[in-house]
Amino acid sequence: MKKSFPFDPSVKHHLLIALSLAIWIFVFLYFTEPLDVNEFGDREKLIYLPIYGVLGACLYVLVLPFQYWLYKKYKKNWSIFSELLLIIVFILISIVVLRLFYLHVIMEWNPNAYTLSYHLKAIIFPAILTILPIVIIGRFSFGKYHEKKLEDQKIEIQGEGNYEGLRLLLNDLISIQSSDNYIEVFYLSGQVLKKTLIRNKLSVIENTFPQLIRTHRSYIINPYHFQSWNIEKGKHFLLLSQEIKVPVSKTYLEALKSELNFTTE
Repeated sequence: MKKSFPFDPSVKHHLLIALSLAIWIFVFLYFTEPLDVNEFGDREKLIYLPIYGVLGACLYVLVLPFQYWLYKKYKKNWSIFSELLLIIVFILISIVVLRLFYLHVIMEWNPNAYTLSYHLKAIIFPAILTILPIVIIGRFSFGKYHEKKLEDQKIEIQGEGNYEGLRLLLNDLISIQSSDNYIEVFYLSGQVLKKTLIRNKLSVIENTFPQLIRTHRSYIINPYHFQSWNIEKGKHFLLLSQEIKVPVSKTYLEALKSELNFTTE
């Protein structure tokens, strides 16, 4: 249940899923004419069926705030459990809204309306089962597309060994510190700070990635994570994300000031 599930945070893509739902619901109802639709005339179909489609799209959009809340709660790690929880919430909201829509709009609170149990069994559950494949396939496909785009944007910090190395997004990299024949890479995984030891030289990494800035003979940083300057007992330091503090040597001080003023404007 904790296994990762492909997730796409793009609002635009989720709106496309909602639009697909609206079109699919209209087409499905128009041509299959389920129980409460076959009673409509041609004119009524063109009035009510688009409303059903829009309603389905709105139901999906309605659960998106809950999705983003879950995404933040689990520190931008989306799992099968998160996906199932979202689908369950979507189903529950759909049941309530579809029932109210039927009673209030379609039947206008007519006493001869379907009972709740019959309405659920004969109409609502089949309708939800029709909608769910579009939601599941759409979310999974856009999630895989988003993951592929992220993977293509990743950089690779290689080690001298055959199986050493680290792939990550440039903006997730915070700083790198030299440690004898190794480098310590400080980076974000979701919102969690992590550190990886790789056998390589700081100078090699600096030459490979010109986006990084040298602050000290033993440190290079990603200016994206620069927070503020700090001076302690006449010595300069940089405060980075995750409360990481790196020293600044006099050799690099002036160039660093100029560089950071440019990159953080």
